[in-house]
Amino acid sequence: MPAATEPAVVARTRSVPKNVLIVGVGGQGVIMVSKVLAVLCQEQGFEVKQSEVHGMAKRGGSVFSHVRFGEQVYSPVIPRGKVDVLVALEWAEGLRWLPYLNQRRGTFIADTQHIIPPFACRNRNRGAHSAYVCESVSEVMEQVPNSFALDAVGMATELGVPRAANTVLLGILSAALDFSAADWQSVISQLVPPKTVEANLQAFAQGRDWALHFDRESVKSACVGLLRNAAGNLDNVADLSRVEITEAWCKGCDICVKFCPERCLQLNARQVVEMVHAERCTGCRMCEWLCPDFAIAVHTPRLPYPATVRDNNELR
Repeated sequence: MPAATEPAVVARTRSVPKNVLIVGVGGQGVIMVSKVLAVLCQEQGFEVKQSEVHGMAKRGGSVFSHVRFGEQVYSPVIPRGKVDVLVALEWAEGLRWLPYLNQRRGTFIADTQHIIPPFACRNRNRGAHSAYVCESVSEVMEQVPNSFALDAVGMATELGVPRAANTVLLGILSAALDFSAADWQSVISQLVPPKTVEANLQAFAQGRDWALHFDRESVKSACVGLLRNAAGNLDNVADLSRVEITEAWCKGCDICVKFCPERCLQLNARQVVEMVHAERCTGCRMCEWLCPDFAIAVHTPRLPYPATVRDNNELR
């Protein structure tokens, strides 16, 4: 197995501000990630400036947050091409913000989760190409040498806390910044809901361990063409996606039925949603993201991560 590649560490002692950009979509916890980082930097004695846009995002819309810290910081907004670490909680959002990354020494950390907006599937014919980004992980890694892509949602789901995917990415971010794991864990414990502290700390440890044992070549070879095949053709998405409905959670609100672009769903006689046209499903995840009761889950192909990480739950 090739030697592990560690993220480029951003030094904490330099006077030049360090720039971290966190991007994703509404409902993923982008603001929580930026808040943890901002509070941690303040506790370490740095001046911190934070700027975020999320008010119009609602659930599924674009969200981003700039965090700058150093001995002295004048502006909260990071200029284009000056981001030291770009953390993306959704694949397309990460690629959209890549021009802001410092191409020479910046670090790109991304979840490979796809949240495909309806307008990416304007052509409804079977076999039509999606307008969602089709760049694969291996292609992006060739363009951005210091990049790290993983299935954070899948990792968090295996831990039993799928909504802690953002904390998994915090663990990876922790390996790219010069703060101790204990400092990160302390701030996370302060900011997450009390009942989720243990689960979030475990997710953080998994992400950190993954980053410290990252094998670039094995990840690239494991996912060559995976994202291109899944996003570039609606037949592939339909064939590989699976919609799971938890009937006990469905309250019959009809939101998913009304908003499904392909009219795949309907309410049955018991006023519970059911799939009636699985052959039309494009895996856009609109039903999953709009369901207020989390009764729908859309399972799509995900990027594998090293088995050694799955078996190691030890906090570092």
